Amino acid sequence: MSPSQTSVYALSFIVVVAAFLFAWYLYFWVKKHKTENERIREVADFIKSGANTFIRKEYKILAIFAGIAAIIILVLLPEPIWQTDNILSNVSMAVAYIFGTVLSAVAGKMGIVVATLSNSRAAEATKKGIKPAFMIGFRGGAVMGLAVVGFCLFGVAAVLLIFGDASILLGFSFGASSLALFAKAGGGIFTKTADVSADLTGKVELGIPEDDPRNPAVIADNVGDNVGDVAGMGADLFDSNVASMAAAIVIAQALDSNGSFINQAMVLVYAAIGLFASILGIATGRIGKHGSPSRALNSSTYVTTGIYLVLTAIATYLFDGFEWRIWGASVVGLLVGTIIGITTDYFTDDTKPIVRRVAAASKSGPAFTILSGISYGFISSFPSMIGIAISALAAYKLCDPLGEGYAMFGIAMSAVGMLSIVGMIISNDAYGPIVDNARGLAEMGGLGEDAIKIADELDSAGNTVKAVTKGFAISAAGLTVISLLGAYMSEVNATLKELGREIITGFDVMNPNVFFGILIGAAIPAVFSAMLMLGVDKNAQRMVAEIHRQFDEIDGLREGKPGVKPEYNKCIDIATSGALRELIPAGLMAIIVTIIVGFVGGVSAIGGYLLGNIISGLLIATFMSNSGGLWDNSKKYIEAGNEGGKGSDAHKAAVVGDTVGDPFKDTAGPSINTQITVVSLVASLLSALFASYSILG
Repeated sequence: MSPSQTSVYALSFIVVVAAFLFAWYLYFWVKKHKTENERIREVADFIKSGANTFIRKEYKILAIFAGIAAIIILVLLPEPIWQTDNILSNVSMAVAYIFGTVLSAVAGKMGIVVATLSNSRAAEATKKGIKPAFMIGFRGGAVMGLAVVGFCLFGVAAVLLIFGDASILLGFSFGASSLALFAKAGGGIFTKTADVSADLTGKVELGIPEDDPRNPAVIADNVGDNVGDVAGMGADLFDSNVASMAAAIVIAQALDSNGSFINQAMVLVYAAIGLFASILGIATGRIGKHGSPSRALNSSTYVTTGIYLVLTAIATYLFDGFEWRIWGASVVGLLVGTIIGITTDYFTDDTKPIVRRVAAASKSGPAFTILSGISYGFISSFPSMIGIAISALAAYKLCDPLGEGYAMFGIAMSAVGMLSIVGMIISNDAYGPIVDNARGLAEMGGLGEDAIKIADELDSAGNTVKAVTKGFAISAAGLTVISLLGAYMSEVNATLKELGREIITGFDVMNPNVFFGILIGAAIPAVFSAMLMLGVDKNAQRMVAEIHRQFDEIDGLREGKPGVKPEYNKCIDIATSGALRELIPAGLMAIIVTIIVGFVGGVSAIGGYLLGNIISGLLIATFMSNSGGLWDNSKKYIEAGNEGGKGSDAHKAAVVGDTVGDPFKDTAGPSINTQITVVSLVASLLSALFASYSILG
């Protein structure tokens, strides 16, 4: 049978409703667990208030940016408003852009709501054992995972249904990407400002525990887990998923030029099956009384993967026109994503040899911690780059025999396949900051060593899973932007045909315009990363000075006298103001340089620019993400009593390594994949202008 447009849209919206209903159920399941400890409730309220204050201020700034961008889009896209005969298309593009920013913002806000609800309950549950604490953390994260992916599928299907033009999806995707870029950058600067300051002043200078309530930065640190690792990463993965679907549908619509809907139907059906598989995988998530959190998280991921493979195979068999080669491309993407996750786990898990080697090197001082971590970080990027290359090549070769245009569609479907289980991936990722907060709350609430030990075990699993999900997200972004390069070529060639010029079939590196673009594009991720990390550096220096002031001026704070409390809000204010001041410049730099290259070098230069940006960005992002996770878990391995334990020279060196790794893994690294997506979408949206008005093109 052939899938009709009505049945495909109906399937998509039914699965979205199922995801929202299950998320609603999980939310109330978590909420029914009560927090009895007065101190935990007090600190949790501080965290909730700080996170909501930051998000509110950040979204006000981003609303201004989005409003200006929407006006520019209305005037210029898809054609300058003074040249077009169809003003409605410009209005549609602007509306789709605003819709993308709104859904991305809602995804981030929902993450904050559920994470700040779950953290105190997970902390309290550590008194009852690892099983109840894990289930609260996991199901709290699952609420966000299901909601974010539900919004992705709903948004893409709704835009395509309403406007009937895949090109409008690029505007929707740009809205999601631009907000995600700034949300991830701002949240990353906030969280690492607090984390670096708390570690340096607490662990290294004063030798006090990680979440000691005497440290004025600990509440800001816990707030940062929510605004950076929950809201920021949620917006990031929302962006990646939307971009992969948008690129695939743009290419599919060109292939369906004969009036059929079959290739677009494959994208929507596979995405709906991925969300449904995530629902089932989350529902089967369990852990025994003495089980391993890491094993439980991984088993749920494998269940989701298996369900997706089976159901998409059944759909391909049942529906006429669904090609097995395209199914194979999506399977390749999913399997390569899983393998990349496993290799990332090998380099970042403290039960594996690499983390332990870095911990052992820390006994010789922080220089050796840094050297070994950087070296293994670079090595760890190699398997990921190979995986992305194999996935793209295999998808291309699999689908090339289907006809012109299908090879690039295969790569796009490989990205869709890799992100098909993103509901489960986000659930695992959001679990990390929830249990990280729970660990701090357990210590500040005085729940005792047994509870803290359970919280540490949950937190360690969360760190490993976060490293894996970051690697997964970066790899998926790699495939997505390769397919966006295909979407860019489709958009450019449509304009070139209208202008009577020769269409583009590839990008020759010997062409000086292309080479010009490659060199500039390759430099952007490095400059972008530097700007974000300098933001953390400047902000952290201000916070460290504030912490020193409080310890010097507040009598009894250093000694922990009863009734003496630090001024937590001062550190939260420093992190907030600094992050908001630093979040815009780096993102604007990447967008503005893209526009300049396009108007100077033309469409060929932009092709080279995207190539350089993709390759350099993927390498730097993977290196930073894995190095940071490696240093973090090396520190935790030592804190568990190995290589001298807490307070030893090895521990102090490992804290320095973790301090360097923090902005690597939580600020710059995961922001780069969003930066790559944003500039790719800018290139596609402005392709007609670059073709018409460039100086050298």
